[in-house]
Amino acid sequence: MATTLNTIALDLGTTAIKAAICNNSSQIEDSFSDLAPTISVDQGQYVSDAMEYLSIVERLLKKCQNTCETKPLLGICYQRSSFLVWNSTSGLPVTKLISWQDNSGQASCTELIKHNPLIRQLSGLPLTPYYFAPKLRSLLQRQPELLPSIANKTLLIGTLDSFIIWHWTAGRHFMTDTSMAARTLLMDIHSGQWSKTLGDIFSIPIKILPKIHPSINLNLPLNHDAILKVSIADQSAALLANVTFNNNDESEILVNLGSGGFVARSEPKQSNKKTDVYLHTLVYQDHQRNQIIAIEGTLNSITAALQIYPFQTCKIKDLANIADIFCIAEPTGIGAPFFRSDIRMQFSKSVEHLSKKQIACLLLEAIIFRVALILEDFNQQPDNTRIYLSGGLSNLSCLQQGIANCSTSPVFKVLQRHSSLQGTAILINNLSPTTYRQSETVIKTIHKPLVEKYQQWKVWFKELECRRKD
Repeated sequence: MATTLNTIALDLGTTAIKAAICNNSSQIEDSFSDLAPTISVDQGQYVSDAMEYLSIVERLLKKCQNTCETKPLLGICYQRSSFLVWNSTSGLPVTKLISWQDNSGQASCTELIKHNPLIRQLSGLPLTPYYFAPKLRSLLQRQPELLPSIANKTLLIGTLDSFIIWHWTAGRHFMTDTSMAARTLLMDIHSGQWSKTLGDIFSIPIKILPKIHPSINLNLPLNHDAILKVSIADQSAALLANVTFNNNDESEILVNLGSGGFVARSEPKQSNKKTDVYLHTLVYQDHQRNQIIAIEGTLNSITAALQIYPFQTCKIKDLANIADIFCIAEPTGIGAPFFRSDIRMQFSKSVEHLSKKQIACLLLEAIIFRVALILEDFNQQPDNTRIYLSGGLSNLSCLQQGIANCSTSPVFKVLQRHSSLQGTAILINNLSPTTYRQSETVIKTIHKPLVEKYQQWKVWFKELECRRKD
């Protein structure tokens, strides 16, 4: 008997918008994609057109519905922290869609730095301009005339999910889910609700914010003859497709290497000084309001660091051939757990005499070493831990081998594509995360020079970090 095609998953990314048609077992049968609206960049401001987003998503949804056999169940995952203001009568934006990449909140971060410990305690995140609250505070300072209209709901403000759902329910639902709210710096990660304390710090009245809902079992009828079941952040969906967060003795760690990189695992049961300094990411909240929380280390803009070098040609045997030059491969500043904008892409010695391939090898080493350093903090029980690699850069054999050499636990390469779509589909049908994960073991080719250089890199990196603090 043929399976029914009744599930649609949408992924509203920064560079692409994707859609998948799934059967009633959440297996992807077909997928479509289109480029996301062009992002305009001007002196640290990153903006795009929200109505164009809406138009592209509606076109992809209709394309999927033409194949579905019944009224489809819909799940949507979104880029985090991008937001806009729109008119509650016309539905038209009054600002551009302000991207998560936008740096306009930097001034607010500088002014509010004394509140960083409390912000981290309540939100699980550091004070940085990537998130919604600093950018919104700066916007309202530049355009204070917006606030009275926002306060009386003539204007609405929200992240991309709030805008899409508001439109697709004809304005009946002004909402967000817990995983998206958790990346605003305005939600108390412990209660799963907006925090008045955080709102006061950023001078943002929490009454203007959308209502927070669980991520799954929403059951919202939409204008497009579909039922919205799941609304979730894109990275959360990808995590759920690739690793299990069960807090048992056995643990799984995901290393995702794409435009940037992140390393995530379930939050330890007991506080640990080594992991307390990392991001605490609320992955999702179920319909009973149980929350799944992960700890996360990040690598910033690693693909941008590599792009002018022939990194695709590098092999494991090419790494650590230059033993006395170390580097950082993050051009916009090193990410969690350090959160240091003053430590950026750099080399310990001049590389003017090196070929482009040799420089590429040094950068790849730096990525491997940063991942390995995070894994050391996360991996308290090496014998009971499995490490999974995903993302475009993880297809490089030298990165697979490098991480396997520097890790004390077995490493696996995830084979499935469209992780965010798959994770969203799994949640729609309440299936177990990782139900359809396909992976292969990375067979380690021993490369002792790389392991030895990693130990030396750690000494150099610690000295660099301490020197910059001074």
